[in-house]
Amino acid sequence: MNLKHRPVQADDVKTICSFPQGVQELYFMFPKAEFPLTEAQMSAAISQRFDSTVVEANGEIVGFANFYRAERQGICCIGNVIVAPSARGKGVARFIVETMTELAFERWDANEVQLSCFNENTTGLLLYPTLGFVPFDIEERASPGGGRTALIHMKRSRRQAGLFSVGQSAY
Repeated sequence: MNLKHRPVQADDVKTICSFPQGVQELYFMFPKAEFPLTEAQMSAAISQRFDSTVVEANGEIVGFANFYRAERQGICCIGNVIVAPSARGKGVARFIVETMTELAFERWDANEVQLSCFNENTTGLLLYPTLGFVPFDIEERASPGGGRTALIHMKRSRRQAGLFSVGQSAY
């Protein structure tokens, strides 16, 4: 799969909204949103965040992420990570997280990149440590059904590993 990334465009929002396949997937991606994800909810999030980025494969949008916090020489926090159902298990999540990590270190000169993952998100919990992220905190949250869930906060510092090449960029 030939992947590349670029800044999100207004025309991309409808496609991104189709990615979460249920309440739980949307909660993993965007806990404050209500299912189904609407263009208004997604556009509002994009307007309040930094470096909203899409991943394309053969001209088709297959992934999305952004920063909900971005500090020069500080911390960048990756959020709203989602992969198109048709592209799951093909390296898109790895590519988008590597891309956002590179943007944090290169564009923002960040010292640390953070992300968070709910304990039910086994795919994310298994992926993020392979990219150098280590848990540093756990926060209790209410799940969509009203039960208890754990939000595991992870970080990767600039000094943990060298940068990597993540493909073509339109930035």
